[in-house]
Amino acid sequence: MPIPAGVPAPEFELLDDTNRICKLSDFQGKNVVLYFYPKDDTPGCTKEACNFRDDYSAYEDAGVIILGISPDSVESHIKFKNKFQLQFPLLADEGHEVCDLYGVWGPKKFMGKSYEGVLRTTFLIASDGTVKKVYENVRPAEHSKELLGELGAL
Repeated sequence: MPIPAGVPAPEFELLDDTNRICKLSDFQGKNVVLYFYPKDDTPGCTKEACNFRDDYSAYEDAGVIILGISPDSVESHIKFKNKFQLQFPLLADEGHEVCDLYGVWGPKKFMGKSYEGVLRTTFLIASDGTVKKVYENVRPAEHSKELLGELGAL
């Protein structure tokens, strides 16, 4: 179960796609789209990331930072980011500690197999550090536009 709206967003430190430590507190005073996705360079995750890429200037104009988190390695993130020319940081949560912290690691099913993994979820975090909205069961193809429509609520 993801953390609810209205609570302070949990602090974290993860390596980004430049192998530098990235902390949520680095973005204090800014609005943040924190999106959790299952795996680099898979169809749904690529669609979601490319939609954020294509809409990136609208997020910049709104003063919103985009951060993507998956359990992939820094090396995987570098390849994914370069392949699709993504402008925003991808953070490596290889041990899924931050996924656990945000409540987005859980049971999944694919082709009849059950396993544990990232539940595609996005958190809209306001400049004061509180979670303003939680998006569960995100539809990758429509999610960026959905978020842009909500930014006025911040």
